[in-house]
Amino acid sequence: MTVAKPRRILVILNAAASGFFHRPVRDICKEITSGFAAHGIATEIALAFNGSLDRRARDAAAAGSIDAVIAGGGDGTAGAVAAGLAQSNMPFGILPLGRSNHFARDLGIPDRLDQAIGVIARGSIATVDAGEVNGRLFINNSSLGAYPFLLLDRKKWWRRPGVLRPMAMLLAGYKFLRQYPLRRFSVRAGNQAEIWRTPLLFVGNNRYELDPFAAGRREQLNGGELWVYIARQQTRLSLIWFSLQYLLGLSDPLKDLRVFHAASIEIGLRSPKVTLAMDGELVQLSTPLHYRIRPAALRVYAPVPEDKDDAVGRAHF
Repeated sequence: MTVAKPRRILVILNAAASGFFHRPVRDICKEITSGFAAHGIATEIALAFNGSLDRRARDAAAAGSIDAVIAGGGDGTAGAVAAGLAQSNMPFGILPLGRSNHFARDLGIPDRLDQAIGVIARGSIATVDAGEVNGRLFINNSSLGAYPFLLLDRKKWWRRPGVLRPMAMLLAGYKFLRQYPLRRFSVRAGNQAEIWRTPLLFVGNNRYELDPFAAGRREQLNGGELWVYIARQQTRLSLIWFSLQYLLGLSDPLKDLRVFHAASIEIGLRSPKVTLAMDGELVQLSTPLHYRIRPAALRVYAPVPEDKDDAVGRAHF
């Protein structure tokens, strides 16, 4: 890790992030400005939405008038800001204001806003990897099949009056199990090629834990490899049975999942376009899908190792 304490920063806040649902934007901006000012850091705040986050970060880096760009939101916000900065050497920080803050958690960044500000103010920078598919960067993962299906259908239910988010996900899950769409993929990594018919294919930026008590976590963010997880289940019952066993800690994920790692992967489908999930956001891309790891692509503020015993994440740098 290197240390470069910022003195002038741009904070890009995603006004659509869940952290703004229950607090006035003015109050959050005031807390951020005063929090950084207490560390002697001058702050400019910009409100943006999902479609303009990467461009705003890219323009700020090109202007050269600031030391760092800070993303205020969830994983989608952090991923968009990271994509805008990946071609520069500018560090970025994260204020976890979203519903899902997996990247921040794996870095060890605290959920509390004042503590996350403190991490940035101390200036410790970790160099981490990023994933890329068809030229689009992701910081956590990309998946095809079940998860994009659930996200899309959940949004449809969520728009209906009186349907809350948990209920929308349950209804989407019921529809998925009722239809149980299986996709046929060709997967090529190096000289190895396989054909799979599966409900879920998942590509992670570095290795994801399979232990049910640490599921969705990564111990390392600079391993320089993509990790692929393919569900072997061919029927609804087999998927439900695997899920129950997994939640109870009785399954053998390495038996029920095809797992491998590589620096680059090509995934082919019969359809010319496919909808996939990237860092929790839905995108549509042309096929085939060309994945590659981008080692040491990002410089991000993170707790120093001795501070991480008290943090949520445990990622190694």
